[in-house]
Amino acid sequence: MPNAASNAPEVTRQGKTTSDVVVVGAGVSGLYLLYRLRGLGLTVTAFEAGGDVGGTWYWNRYPGCRCDLESLEYSYSFASDLQQEWHWPERYGTQPEILKYVNHVAERFDLRRYIQFNTRVTSAVFDPECNRWSIKTDQGDIVDARFCIMATGNLSTPRTPDFPGLDTFQGEWYHTGLWPHEGVDFTGLRVGVIGTGSSGVQSIPHIAAQAKHLHVFQRTANFSLEARNAPMDPERERRHKADYPAHRDAANDTPFGMSGHPPPDKSALEVPADERDQIYERKWEQGGSISFLFSFNDLLTNKASNDTASDFARKKIRKKINNPEVADLLTPTTHPIGTKRLILDTNYYETYNRDNVTLVDVKSAPIEEITKTGLRTAQAGYELDAIVFATGFDAMTGAMLDIDIRVKNGPSLKEAWSAGPRTYLGLMIAGFPNLFMIMGPGSPSVKAQMILGAEQHTDWIAECLQHLRSRELNRVEATPEAEEDWVVHVKEVADSTLYPLANSWYLGVNIPGKPQVFMPYVGGFGPYKKKCDEVVANGYEGFSLSR
Repeated sequence: MPNAASNAPEVTRQGKTTSDVVVVGAGVSGLYLLYRLRGLGLTVTAFEAGGDVGGTWYWNRYPGCRCDLESLEYSYSFASDLQQEWHWPERYGTQPEILKYVNHVAERFDLRRYIQFNTRVTSAVFDPECNRWSIKTDQGDIVDARFCIMATGNLSTPRTPDFPGLDTFQGEWYHTGLWPHEGVDFTGLRVGVIGTGSSGVQSIPHIAAQAKHLHVFQRTANFSLEARNAPMDPERERRHKADYPAHRDAANDTPFGMSGHPPPDKSALEVPADERDQIYERKWEQGGSISFLFSFNDLLTNKASNDTASDFARKKIRKKINNPEVADLLTPTTHPIGTKRLILDTNYYETYNRDNVTLVDVKSAPIEEITKTGLRTAQAGYELDAIVFATGFDAMTGAMLDIDIRVKNGPSLKEAWSAGPRTYLGLMIAGFPNLFMIMGPGSPSVKAQMILGAEQHTDWIAECLQHLRSRELNRVEATPEAEEDWVVHVKEVADSTLYPLANSWYLGVNIPGKPQVFMPYVGGFGPYKKKCDEVVANGYEGFSLSR
C-alpha cells in the first residue's frame, strides 16, 4: 500500500507539528486506537515502522505462519457489521488471511490517512512544565502531543543471536519475525532452522517439504498440541455469528479471554486415572491449547495435577516419532505443560520421520560459530545453504526500550526499568505522565486473546482521555504507591502458579542480560478487567489527575 502520510494533516515531514495524541504502532491495537480516538474528536498522529498496517501479521510471513487462537474469537468486536460481514475460511486464520482482514479494517474505517508508514519513533521526551510530549522519528519528524500511546506490541522486536561469524556466512539467512515479503524458495537447499518455539514448529514442516535436507537445531523441547485445523464449518460460523454479543461478553469473564470453554470444576487428582485419561483424550481430539488446559481446574497451580497432563502429552508426542532417540529429544521434560506458551501444530512431530530431516541437540553441544558455509557446534560442523533463525523476540519490553523515552531532566525508561518492568495495570508507569501502553507488562497481554485485550485497554484509555477533557485536566500518571502494590500483586499471583517453573520468555530468559522478572499478569483476563473497571469507578484510584 502507498504511504498515506500526505493525507495525515497532523504530520508535516521535517517540521514540528502538534497533535492531541501520538500513537506508536499500526497493528491491531494501533488501528483500534485510531478508530476510538478519532471518534472522540481528537487529533491523532500514528507512526508505523512497517510499510503498511498489520503489526506482527505484517512482519511475520514465514511459511506456515498461523494464529493459534480460533478465528471467530481472534477478531475485533467493536463493530457489529464487521463481525457479521467477514468470513474466516479456516478454524485458525493464516497470516495472509489475518493480514487481509486487518487491511480490510483499515480501509473500511478510513484509518490509513492518519498513519505515517516506514517511520520509526526514536525518542519521546516529556516536558513537565507544559505537560506535553515531544516525539521524534528517524525521518526527521517532531510532533508535540499532549499524550503518547505505545501500541508497539509484545512480540515485535526480533532477536537474532550474536553468534560469531554470522557476517561471514556466504548463504542467505532469515529471521521468522522479519520474513521477506516475496517469500523464500528452499527447493534443493541445505537448510538449518535454529529454534523450536512457535515459529519454528509452524515453519519446519513446510521448509522440510522443500529442502534437500533440513537440520533443526534445538536447545529446549516445547510442548506442541495438535491444532485440528479444518475449513470453517458454515453452520458453526452461522451459529456463532448469530450469538456474537453473548460470546464476546462470555470471553470478558474468562481467564484467557476466550469463550466456548466452560471452566472445569474438578482437580485432576479428584478423578480415577482411566476417567482422567478419557478427558484428556477428548480434549486432545478437539484440538487447541485452551481446551486442553481446561481439562481440570488446577493444571497451572498444582504440580501433581500438571504431571498427569504433561505425562499424557509426552506419550502422545512419543507415538508420533519413529526414532526413539529423536523422540527423547523432542519430548519436553524441563517444564510443566502450559507454563511456556503452548504451541499448536499440524504434522510437526511427524516431520522428523522424513529422511531429509535431522534433529541436532544444541543443549548438550551448543552452537559455537556461524561459518562461511554453515555452522559449527561443540561437536560437529554442518554445511548449509540457508539459515533460519526461529529465535523469538525481546518480548513485552523490547520495542519500548528501543525508543529513548524519558522525562526532561529526569530518568529514562531504561533507567526506570533497569531491574525489570514496573507498571500500574500494564497501562501506565509512575513518573511518566500522559504515557499509556497497550497491553504492557503487568497486564494479561500475551496470556489472553490479544485483540480482546487491545480493545479493553483502548476503551479504558479513551474513556480516561474523555474524563480528563470533560474536567479540563491535562495530566494523568500512576502513583508510585499504586505501581508498587500492583507489581507486588503481579508477582504474588505468578508465584501462586506453576509459571515460574519454566525458563520462558515470560521471564525474559531468552535475552542475555535482561532482568528475569515474570512480566504478564496471570490472574485471568476477567478479574483484571474487573480491577480496571473498579479503578475508574473509584475515581481513577491509583492515578494522579491534574491540570
